[in-house]
Amino acid sequence: MKSIEIDRSKRLRDEPATGHNRFHPDLPPLLEVEVGEEVVLETRDAADGQLGPSTTAAAIGSMDAGAVHPLTGPVFVKGAQPGDLLEVEFLDIIPQPHAFTAIAPGLGFLRDLYTTPFLVHWRLSEGWATAPQLPGVRLPGAPFMGVSGVAPSHVQLRAWTTREQDLLDHGGLVFPPDPAGAVPSHGPAATEGLRTLPPRENGGNFDVKQLTKGAKLLLPVAVEGALFSMGDGHFAQGDGEVCVTAVEMGATVAVRFQVLKGAAASHPLRGARFSHPGYFAPPEWAAPQRFVAAMGLPIREDGVNEGENLTLACRNALLNMLDLLQERGWSREQAYILCSVAVDLRISNVVDVPNYVVSALLPEAIFQG
Repeated sequence: MKSIEIDRSKRLRDEPATGHNRFHPDLPPLLEVEVGEEVVLETRDAADGQLGPSTTAAAIGSMDAGAVHPLTGPVFVKGAQPGDLLEVEFLDIIPQPHAFTAIAPGLGFLRDLYTTPFLVHWRLSEGWATAPQLPGVRLPGAPFMGVSGVAPSHVQLRAWTTREQDLLDHGGLVFPPDPAGAVPSHGPAATEGLRTLPPRENGGNFDVKQLTKGAKLLLPVAVEGALFSMGDGHFAQGDGEVCVTAVEMGATVAVRFQVLKGAAASHPLRGARFSHPGYFAPPEWAAPQRFVAAMGLPIREDGVNEGENLTLACRNALLNMLDLLQERGWSREQAYILCSVAVDLRISNVVDVPNYVVSALLPEAIFQG
C-alpha cells in the first residue's frame, strides 16, 4: 500500500514535499498509483495547524490566510487522461483528536453581522465531539473531506482566473491568485495558482458532508494522471457550514481510484457527481427523529418581497434559527457556531412563487442536558 505521510507538528511550508495549497497543472506528482490500488494520505487541518489546542480567538486575526487549505498530493493515477472521469472511493477517514470551529471576520454567510473572532476547540473521542465553549453539546462524528480535487488544465486555469477577476471587478467576494502563504512559494503555482476557497469544475472545496466513508466522487480529468489532492477534513458539519468552518480536523484517509475512460468527453459534467452505497451517517442523525426547525422566505426586513430570491430565504431561515437558539440561552456567537456544525439548511421549495422556502433543521439530540 502506498502512502504520503506528514509531520503534523510542522506547517506545510516547513514540509513542502508533502503537498500544496494552490491548484495548478504544473505541480509535480508526489506519488504514482495504479487504478484500483489503495492509497493512504495523511492531511493537515484547514488552518495548517495555526489554531491548535492552546490558541485563543486572538490567533484568528493574525493567521496566515494564504496558507489555508494545505492539501496532500498530487497523486498521479496511471492511465487517467483528459476526457476521462476519475472515480475516488473513500475507504476510510480517521480523525485526529483535536478540531476547531472559528468565526473569521470577513468570511461566512453572515459576515456583515459577525465581525468579532470566536474560537471553539473540540475534543474528538469515541465518535463524538465535545467542546468547553459549548457546554452540554455533543456532536456525532460523520467524517468527510472538505477538499478533493484534480488539477486544472492551463486553458481552464486561464479561463477561471479571468472569470473570477471579472466577478471581483463587479464587486464580488473573490480571492485571486496571491503568492503570500503559497506552497510552493515560488514559480507559476505560487503566482498563478488558484486559491482553494471555492470549489470549481475540477472539484476542490465542496464541503459536502455526504462524502463520508463509502462515498464515490466523480471528477473530470483535465491533465494526464489527473493529479488528485485532498485536505480540509471535517468531523461534523451542518449543511451550509454557515460560519465558514465546520468541526475542522486533520485526518488519515484511505482512497481507491478508478478511471472511466472517455466518460467526461462524452457526457460533460455541469458539476461533480457522487454516490453512497448506504447511509452517509447513522440514520438517526441523517434524518433525526427529534428536531426543531425554522423557515425563511425571500422577504426583507423592510417588508419588500424579493420574489424567488433563494439566498434571502436562506438568510432568513438562518436568522430565525439564530433567534431560537439565543432564546434558549446561547450567546449569538455560540448560536452561529452551532448552526455551522449542526444545523442543516434545506431547500423546501423553489416553485411556490414568489416565496421560495428554506428550512433550517436542528437535531435536538446534540444537547446532552
